[in-house]
Amino acid sequence: MHRRSLLLAAAAMALAPGARAASNREKKVVGGLSYVQLPAVTSSVLLPNGRRGVLTVEAGLDIPDVRLRERAEASQPRLRAAFAQRLQTYATGLPPGAPPNAETLSREMQRETDRVLGRTGARLLLGTVMVN
Repeated sequence: MHRRSLLLAAAAMALAPGARAASNREKKVVGGLSYVQLPAVTSSVLLPNGRRGVLTVEAGLDIPDVRLRERAEASQPRLRAAFAQRLQTYATGLPPGAPPNAETLSREMQRETDRVLGRTGARLLLGTVMVN
């Protein structure tokens, strides 16, 4: 019975307006107001020893135009799908053990960004490109 009281009290405190307002104030703006962080995209690659590895790419978009930024935020699932498709195609042609070319990935992902958003204006910024 005592456990239930503690759980109910913890749930009530978490849902209290003061607690929610404090958590909203603590949110950190990463990259500025014009930056849209995208989730990491992964693909499998062949390692030099013949085993499978994972190619991971983290990226974001710098979009000064407010309307285009709102469109990009709403289009994140489409952007993620386009990036995953492009990354898989790139990884398939990557020779075993070869390092990924960030310039090529950036160019191809920028093309996909412009295609999905319907116009230019969003600048793709690569964060991490790694094979594990």
